[in-house]
Parts: sequence; structure tokens; C-alpha cells
Amino acid sequence: MNSPQFTAEPSPSPSPSPSDADPYPVPYDVIIAGCGPTGAMLAAELRLHDVRVLVLEKETEPAPFVRIVGLHIRSLELMAMRGLLDRVLEHGRRRPAAGFFAGISKPAPEGLDSAHAYLLGIPHPVIVRLLEEHAVRLGAQVRRGCAVAGFEQDDEGVTVDLADGERLRARYLVGCDGGRSAVRKLLGVGFPGEPSRTETLMGEMEVGVPQEEVAAKVAEIGETNKRFWLRPFGGGAYSVVVPAAGVGDRAEPPTLQDFKQQLRAIAGTDFGVHSPRWLSRFGDATRLAERYRVGRVLLAGDAAHIHPPTGGQGLNLGVQDAFNLGWKLAAQIRGWAPETLLDTYQTERRPVAENVLDNTRAQMELHSTEPGPQALRRLLTELMDIDEVNRRLIEKIAAIDIRYDFGDGPDLLGRRLRDIEVKQGHLYGLLHRGRGLLLDRTARLTVGGWSDRVDHLADPTAVLDVPCVLLRPDGHIAWIGDDQQDLDDHLSRWFGEPAN
Repeated sequence: MNSPQFTAEPSPSPSPSPSDADPYPVPYDVIIAGCGPTGAMLAAELRLHDVRVLVLEKETEPAPFVRIVGLHIRSLELMAMRGLLDRVLEHGRRRPAAGFFAGISKPAPEGLDSAHAYLLGIPHPVIVRLLEEHAVRLGAQVRRGCAVAGFEQDDEGVTVDLADGERLRARYLVGCDGGRSAVRKLLGVGFPGEPSRTETLMGEMEVGVPQEEVAAKVAEIGETNKRFWLRPFGGGAYSVVVPAAGVGDRAEPPTLQDFKQQLRAIAGTDFGVHSPRWLSRFGDATRLAERYRVGRVLLAGDAAHIHPPTGGQGLNLGVQDAFNLGWKLAAQIRGWAPETLLDTYQTERRPVAENVLDNTRAQMELHSTEPGPQALRRLLTELMDIDEVNRRLIEKIAAIDIRYDFGDGPDLLGRRLRDIEVKQGHLYGLLHRGRGLLLDRTARLTVGGWSDRVDHLADPTAVLDVPCVLLRPDGHIAWIGDDQQDLDDHLSRWFGEPAN
């Protein structure tokens, strides 16, 4: 007998409170250090499975400056999978999925395999707020002004020491606390790579010359220097990016005088910049954590990897880490995870980060003004006129080329499935609860004893080139076929033993 038809409406799950009966010897299942996009998304993913989550954020207030970040195609798909996309789109500005790789201006390839084939520019504080609100709405607790000072782990959990002397207990700790992660350092995980060799100043300020003069000079210099621009930001302000004279102390923000000096050195004028709204600096340090997990402590986002911002991949990479980790960690806590499931977080996501680090290294070389890199840039610019070259680079930056290694099988196995049309609307609308999904075109299969973890949609009309697919909660295809026994084997592989 087939399992019940899927319904997209999530069942309500009560938020934990101190007065609730505690079935575990610890008050929290997971403590997350850091409430940036990665930490907030991870908290929300865990709460979809009723995991008790506490998020600790060392800052008491959001950053005082606004910078625009870009959500790439895969991140937009993830937002759609959790019912967040419409809310996010209200606060962003769409632009074509083009010009990402080293700033080489080429049109977006036609027919990118996504219903969300664009870039969304959105203020960083806004996306953080939206994701945090999403997590809190699902029942996560967030405490600000709380810094992790130490921790100890044992067979049952992790005891976390805060800077103010308070001690907390959880079953797991996840460091989402940025490139200078206290959790990673306390864990003793190596962070090999290269320190910053170059540094770039970035800020928002007003200028004292006509816009036409700014545009002409930027166009002239931009022919060879891709780390230099002044762009109107609105309200009379400009976004200003200019190479720094050297590598300074990241903890010390640059001054307006630093900007003027570098603008004069490169452009021959400081454009009369004045009235800065915020000033910052970033380097090109590139590092990757040796391990993403040690016992009951895990790393995600910038705590696990840092790289230059070229291509705008950092925030996206962290949010996608959280999407991969959330359901696996929840499965471990809920008690149905197969033995090796949590380890697949590192085996799947660390190679993705390695690839991102490599492509940002390549892009930074192409930003150099030296003759060799400039010659290579001209050659690549010519090669990108070939559609497949341009497409490959866009898909790499947008993270829609990822294929996890699930073993032998069709090329589609291990890849994410685009938002296809199904009889209940669109596929991603059926994934809001963060559960697995069997999309069954034969109408003959069942998820049986896994129905508490996996939904079943019998839809002969689904636009697929294969009979049936089993989707993980992160939207990646875990199985393709039409045989019930083979399906059961793969349900056990990803979703543990069936319920009695």
C-alpha cells in the first residue's frame, strides 16, 4: 500500500521552554556560535526537526555599516526550498547571472538550468535579519553579547564556557563564528593556507566632482585595474573600492585619508571624497580547516574556510554548508541517522570549499596588473566567447555544478534537482519542511516505514527523464530508479532504519 500523498503544510512544532519536561540530561541539543547567515540558517534547519537550539552572538548590535552581498543561483534555490524566497526578493535587486568570474564582462548564458537564474543583490544586515527572524519564528533562541571563551566535550555532550563566566551544556557545538573563529582555535584544528598578500579598501562616501567625471575616470582605469571602482549607491553616496598601499591590521579600519591617498596614487585625483558612512578593508587570505568535525564539535561557514570576496561566493558557501549539515545533525540528535551520515558533511562540503578556494585564487591572479596575468586575462576573455566556457564558469560560481559522490549511477545522481513543475505546483514548494521526498512517476512505490522522515509524491506528470528520484532534504538526488527493494536500500542508507 502506498504512503499518503504529500501535503506541503508543515505541522506545528512547539518551541522549547525552560518549563518543558527535558528528555535529555542537557538543556540544549545544539549550541551555535555566531548568528551570521550561516549560523542563522543552521539554526532554522535544525528547528525544522524540533532540535533545541541556542545561538550565541558575541556582538550586541548588528554591524554599523551596510554592504551589498550577492545571493547566487543555488542559494536562491535553497531560499525557495524553505519558503523564504519571496520575502528575500522584496529586499533585493535582481541582476543578470553574468560577469562573476574575475569581473570579466560577458552576457549570461542562455538556458541556465534553474528557475532562479539571476543574482540578487541584498544588504548584508537585511539577509542576516531575515534568516535570524526565520530561525526565531521556528523556535530557535538567540542570545547577543555572548562570546565563547572555552569548552570541553565528553561522550555525552559539550560544556561551553562564556566570557562572562556562565557555563552552558549541549549535545553538540557548531562554530559559525567567522574567519577568526574562537571555536576552531579552541578545538585546535589547523587552518592552513596563504596569508593576505594584497589588501583592498572598501567604503561608502560622497564625492565632490560631477558624476560624469567619476564615470570617465573609472572606465579608463577599469580597463586594467579590476580592484578599483566608484559606483553611485544612492542618496548622493558612492561605493568606493581601491587597492591599499600594503597589508595592514584588519582590526583597524582605514581612514578617509587612506582612501584619498590611494585614489590619488591610482587615479591622479581623490574625487573630493568626504562624509564617509563606513570604511573597511579586506585581504586575500585563503585558508581551509583541516577538519570540519572533531567529536561533538563542528565548523561551518567562514570558521571552516576563508577566501577573497571576488565572485561573491563566501556568504553563499556558508549558507550551503548549513543546508547540508542541518538535516544530518538533526538526524543524529533524533536518533535515526545512519552511522556515517554526519561524517558525510565533511566529505561532501570540504571538496566544494577546496574548489571555491581554487577559483578565487585564479580570479585574484587575473586581477593583477602585471603583464603576465593581464595577457592571461585577455586570453580567457576571448575564450569566454565560447558558450560552454562561459557557462562552465558561471555554473561554478553559482554552485549549480556541484555533484556529490554517491557512487556509480547516472550523471544526475548526487546533483541538485531544479525546481520542476509537479501536479501540486512546483517541486521546491514541497520541501519547506526539510524532509526527504520520493518523487514517484510510476505511482507504484512507497516510503513505508520511513514516512516519518520522507514524503511521497506519486506524480506521473512530473517533468523528469527518469522514473523516480529520492531527494534528500537539501534537494540533492540520492537515488534514481523504479525498484522498491533498491529504493528501500537507499532509504536505509540516507534515512536510517524504518520505524516499527
